[in-house]
Amino acid sequence: MRWSRRFSRCCLFLISLMICSAAVPISVDKTKVRLPEEKAQEPPQSVQDTGLHYDRYLREVIDFLEKDQHFREKLHNTDMEDIKQGKLAKELDFVSHHVRTKLDELKRQEVGRLRTLIKAKQDIEGGKDISVDHQALLKQFEYLNHMNPHTFEVEDLDRLIKSATRDLENYDKERHEEFKKYEMMKEHERREHLKTLDDEGRKKEEEHYEEMKKKHADHPKINHPGSQDQLKEVWQEADGLDPEDFDPKTFFNLHDTNGDGYFDEQELESLFTKELEKIYDPANEEDDMVEMEEERLRMREHVMNEVDTNKDRLVSLDEFLVATKKKEFLEPESWETLEQNQAYTDEEMREFEEHLAREEKDLNQKTIDLQKQKEELERQQEQLNAQKLELQQAVEHMERLKSQRAEPPVDVQEAENANPTPALNREPLPPGQQHDTPLHS
Repeated sequence: MRWSRRFSRCCLFLISLMICSAAVPISVDKTKVRLPEEKAQEPPQSVQDTGLHYDRYLREVIDFLEKDQHFREKLHNTDMEDIKQGKLAKELDFVSHHVRTKLDELKRQEVGRLRTLIKAKQDIEGGKDISVDHQALLKQFEYLNHMNPHTFEVEDLDRLIKSATRDLENYDKERHEEFKKYEMMKEHERREHLKTLDDEGRKKEEEHYEEMKKKHADHPKINHPGSQDQLKEVWQEADGLDPEDFDPKTFFNLHDTNGDGYFDEQELESLFTKELEKIYDPANEEDDMVEMEEERLRMREHVMNEVDTNKDRLVSLDEFLVATKKKEFLEPESWETLEQNQAYTDEEMREFEEHLAREEKDLNQKTIDLQKQKEELERQQEQLNAQKLELQQAVEHMERLKSQRAEPPVDVQEAENANPTPALNREPLPPGQQHDTPLHS
């Protein structure tokens, strides 16, 4: 399992792909906890979801590369800088044919998935009758070489490592920005709601809002994340051990859930659950669970910044033990929670509301334009219906005329039948003139 962890740490060192949380490494008290060797007998855990849109492809590539003996040996002897420079990716040329074949298949499946997504996007945007330039659109997916959609090459592995590293470096930043927007939108909606109320209703709503803020802020003292006091509380309440017997090395091994000798971000965040439960309760109106997850992220980032000295998004046992000897660990400053650190400034809130106002104005204009288009289409439809009706009436009139020409009126026929042809009533010629009339056979 050690080589597997090394692969995940090195290939995606800034991505925190593997499960090794940011708790501080600690020695193991063999009389109280199981030894790491016992943990090593457990089945290796697969790479956790990174949150990237190509996470499944990333994990499947890692899983198959880990099965190649040559690649594992090279990985064991490759340092971080060599991996960053692409030297490990070049070893792909020497992996087994079976693994290469499987990687080729994975890449073809991923390219097919992307093309399907792109085509679906084009259809949604109304481009059903427009041919899709897949090659041009695939350029936005830099984690693979879209110019060669058939085989997985050295360049593909190099791109995958670099893209995942870069994307995960920005992951926390993007989460913070999304949270800031969430908080500003929540405040904006509150202000808009107040505008709909009369003076008395607005006063009651403001009083309720202040009451909820006060209730939320009324919680037990929050220990500084990663401090001795915070870890001792976990040791006592979660582990059921005497705080007087607290030992950093033992603590580390207890909470290094996969036994790989590292704390990853997920393992580290799990250490803050007790602190977060002091502030947030999903049953309370005043507590926002979105804010709770942001607080968890803040705590994890703080500990990583203090303890993760080589910035690989992992905390090793050595890094943890060094941190436990610092003054910040033994005598930490008080921790300021979210309610003491507003996520946005007044200027940011002003700009946000101006942006919303512009969007609303644009949306209203589009609504007006669409309404005009609708009315114009309805007018044109009415004209078409009128023209259709006129045409139909003209056709019916023509049919009537045609019918009248084909068959004389009934009263004319009756008159002819009542008055025989005049030739039949002619007076007979005088006897002397009868022979002048020629006879016809």
